Amino acid sequence: MTTHNYEIGMTWTGNTGTGTSSRRAYSRDHEVTAAGPALILGSSDPAFCGDPTRWNPEQLYLASIAQCHMLWYLDLAARAGVIVTGYEDRPSGVMIEEVSGAGQFESVTLHPTMTITAESDPAVAAELHEQVGDYCFIARSIKTPIHHEVVVHVEQPAAVLE
Repeated sequence: MTTHNYEIGMTWTGNTGTGTSSRRAYSRDHEVTAAGPALILGSSDPAFCGDPTRWNPEQLYLASIAQCHMLWYLDLAARAGVIVTGYEDRPSGVMIEEVSGAGQFESVTLHPTMTITAESDPAVAAELHEQVGDYCFIARSIKTPIHHEVVVHVEQPAAVLE
C-alpha cells in the first residue's frame, strides 16, 4: 500500500471590519492555495451570502468528481484500446438543504461527451464509464450517488485519396 499526502492552504479574507459579529456582518470570501497551482478565489454559494464571481465548495466538489472520473476514464480507455480524441463534461448536482441549514448532495450526474476514433468500439467506450467508480479516488471516498449520461461520438474515417 502506498500513502499519498495532500496539503492546501485556506485563508479567510472576508473580515469586513467587525468579524463575525453577526451572520451578515462578514464576507464568505477566502483563498485556496497549494504549492504550485494558481490561487483559487472562493466564497459560498450566493444563496448563502456568497460572491457569485468566486468558486464555491459545491462547484469545487462537482469539479473534483468530474476531474477524477475523466482522468480514470482516459486511463481505462487507453488500456482497453479505445482511442479518445475529445472529452467534455458538464457535471450537475442536486443538494438538499434541511430546515436546520444542514444539507448534503442527493446526487451528482456526469454528462461526459467524448469523441473516439472510427476504429474504437462505441459500446466499450460507453461501458468504461461504469468501471471508473471502482478506481476513482474521489468517487470511492464519498457517499453521494454518481450517475452518468454518456454521449459517444465516433470520428468519420479519413477519406482515402486516390
